[in-house]
Amino acid sequence: MRDVQGSEDFRNVPIQKVGIRQIRYPITVRDKSRQKQETVANVTLSVNLPHANRGTHMSRFVEVLDRFKDEVSYQSLDLILIEIKKALKAEESHIELAFPFFLRKKAPVSGMESLMSYDCVIAATYARHLEIATRVDVPVHTLCPCSKEISTISAHNQRGMVAITVGMTKFIWIEDLIQIAEDSASSPLYALLKREDEKFITERAYDNPRFVEDVVREVALRLQALPGLRFHSIEVENFESIHNHSAYAVISKKFDAD
Repeated sequence: MRDVQGSEDFRNVPIQKVGIRQIRYPITVRDKSRQKQETVANVTLSVNLPHANRGTHMSRFVEVLDRFKDEVSYQSLDLILIEIKKALKAEESHIELAFPFFLRKKAPVSGMESLMSYDCVIAATYARHLEIATRVDVPVHTLCPCSKEISTISAHNQRGMVAITVGMTKFIWIEDLIQIAEDSASSPLYALLKREDEKFITERAYDNPRFVEDVVREVALRLQALPGLRFHSIEVENFESIHNHSAYAVISKKFDAD
């Protein structure tokens, strides 16, 4: 049978990434309190394609992934990517895992426990060495400093989202990134609260007002204290409750290698 994908292409246009996406696959991630957590990821796999090659062999991505069916984790990413490079005869290979991470949280006064879900992405590339970036989206509570300043009763509250992406030379816990985001806002969010918890959070936010600009700067300062940081990208969005728009702020920075 003729290898159509492997035939020669004469358009002289290389492709940076070609592959497959939206594969739902079980994975294991590291969990600070339980050592590991099993979840399900949407997986994207790709390689570069030289200008002379017409196509890539898509089925080989799934074949490689299935060889690691019980070991798809942060620790196995380099092995998976090396195998993909070999199977596809590529110079670069890429993997992206998008998954929910669950954290059991206690309400601040009642101590009631509930599970919070955080959307995470781990993206890795292997050319000559492994490069990994981790992203976590953290919902938070913010209170507007300007509203507090001009109001005699109450102040403008909103939910916000802090999206943190980091590249590290050392492993960092997802829980630590979540903590940094929550500590930088007016208050964390919880899945379950009793009335005494609602009172505590409302008053805490009132005493700790934050613009999006405040939150993004606080996150940046906390991240820069981490050892082994190569880059960070922080995006904060407030889903405004009294305006017909969102407010947002972004800080991105690269750091010199250690």
